[in-house]
Amino acid sequence: QVQLVESGGGLVQAGGSLRLSCAASIRTFSSSTMGWFRQAPGKEREFVAAIRWSGGRSYVADYADSVKGRFTISRDNAKNTVYLQMNSLKPEDSAVYYCAARPATMTAFGSWGQGTQVTVSS
Repeated sequence: QVQLVESGGGLVQAGGSLRLSCAASIRTFSSSTMGWFRQAPGKEREFVAAIRWSGGRSYVADYADSVKGRFTISRDNAKNTVYLQMNSLKPEDSAVYYCAARPATMTAFGSWGQGTQVTVSS
């Protein structure tokens, strides 16, 4: 059973930074695609970033247009942890952020964390 535990959310002023962490209990973590999604009140959950294995020791990151240049996703396979570094935060980044996992054998994200709240004040 896959378990994902997020941490690192909080309250920050606009222009500030936060780093989210997601500890994953996945046997095949190194080959799994890990992603971050977010959901603001009254809105649908949306994709933020993902990092996927591209072969060997290489990984490729993808980002939503709204966070490109401000957010960076990374992973530490030795710790089974994925991170989301968020810089130049804006009030519109406020949301519950969810970590998600997609094992290499799956075609969609099937495991989700409980979420961590990020609030950006103006």
